[in-house]
Amino acid sequence: MQTRDQIYAADAYKRVSKVKKEGKEYYGSYGSMAHKLPLLIRTAGLAQALSFVESKGKKTGAYEQLLKDIAETIGKKDVLQDRARNADLSEYILLTKQVMDALLWYKRFAQSVLDIDACDATLEEGAANEQSS
Repeated sequence: MQTRDQIYAADAYKRVSKVKKEGKEYYGSYGSMAHKLPLLIRTAGLAQALSFVESKGKKTGAYEQLLKDIAETIGKKDVLQDRARNADLSEYILLTKQVMDALLWYKRFAQSVLDIDACDATLEEGAANEQSS
């Protein structure tokens, strides 16, 4: 029998490895958001963070893919955002913990498989802000 962490790790590795085949710009955005999302969840809360990434995902399919992958990893396929918005407090806390636990593996594999570091995520954000100015 595997632990939840082992299950999350194996699933995240499989999904991140698949994203690597999509090209540098795509997997760069994916890996960058994998690094940023935990902090966003801590500062804004799960529901607001997921909604933010979902809205950005309309422009960048990689963000949408990351949300889909996380939802499937924790067993909330097609219902993660809805559950985050409508859950009672105890379910919301559990859901937040599950997402954060899964994101730990997505961050690690973004770094090892995609070669996207936390500082790369910050640099990408700075370049995007300069282009939009």
